[in-house]
Amino acid sequence: MSVLFSPIKLRSLELANRIMVSPMCQYSADDGAANDWHFTHINTLALSGAAMFCIEATHVEPIGRITPGCLGLWDDATEAALKPILASVRKHSKAAVAMQLAHAGRKGSSQRPWDGGQQIPLEQGGWQTVAPSAIAHKEGELAPLAVDAAGLVRIRDAFVDAAKRAERLGIDALELHGAHGYLLHQFLSPLANQRTDQYGGSLENRMRFPLEVFDAVRETFPADKPVGVRVSATDWVEGGWDLPQTIAFAEALKHRGVDWIDVSSGGVSPLQKITLGPGYQVPFAEAVKQATGLPTMAVGLITQAQQAEEIVASGKADMVALARGMLYDPRWGWHAAAELGGQVSVPPQYWRSQPSSHKELFGRTTFGAR
Repeated sequence: MSVLFSPIKLRSLELANRIMVSPMCQYSADDGAANDWHFTHINTLALSGAAMFCIEATHVEPIGRITPGCLGLWDDATEAALKPILASVRKHSKAAVAMQLAHAGRKGSSQRPWDGGQQIPLEQGGWQTVAPSAIAHKEGELAPLAVDAAGLVRIRDAFVDAAKRAERLGIDALELHGAHGYLLHQFLSPLANQRTDQYGGSLENRMRFPLEVFDAVRETFPADKPVGVRVSATDWVEGGWDLPQTIAFAEALKHRGVDWIDVSSGGVSPLQKITLGPGYQVPFAEAVKQATGLPTMAVGLITQAQQAEEIVASGKADMVALARGMLYDPRWGWHAAAELGGQVSVPPQYWRSQPSSHKELFGRTTFGAR
């Protein structure tokens, strides 16, 4: 029996397997609104065999976008744009749909990756970013404005408003983006947060705003639906955010009812030095799980079925979240199930694709046809 293809329950959300399609920025929205690209992308990967698909970083206010093409959920137009996409997913897929709520902070106002990814000057259509402190992400960039008290309230309320819109859309779960150098991570990391008020300095103070945002979203989103948090376990820079602080943050979230910790790393500093390799971030997820007992998701160069099975079966993490592997193989879940002896749910239009050597892959052994 494959552990990867065993069920897991997060509050009232019952998932048939331990695979999530990780949130992946597409940089293709129109003023924050989803379009036909998102229709194709989301519907395709909702049929990957993963039990849950997570919509890409969905920004809670326009200046919180990473790029001009980033997805948002801050007004009626951005909400309405997602409705037909989700309706199609619900019609054809049994996958749960999560959404990652995000704010880029000082990493906003950037070009799309395929256009170089550099900061866009104000005179070329960029915008003034905000952050915990007026410290640029890297030398030569326009420094962000330090968020004042009114700004903290505005941003927190924007997360709440997006959570309300997500609920109206029927989203099954939320993930707050507290990783990869974006705003909530910026508050956590001493490399980006050099405030001298109650939101800076000590670990307790640096955690304060991210925890306030979590509390506000958790209170807003229905109690029976799960809310998780993505974290960067380390900045990969001396004197930055690290694993012990991550565990302390996870413990604080545990007391507030967090449902999972999605454990990534890096992103807050261009000085980071990362040693890449298959599953290179899995030990971070394992450490958080062992220290807190919380459900964790492992990410980072997880590409092979046996690799994913070993991660979950050995207790290193409770789930795996795949990104690039899913883009390369949009039927990754099917192929993993075939290799591991699991089953996946697929639309009847695809039942005939079941290989004769894997007659139980779709839970069906015969097909009626004239």
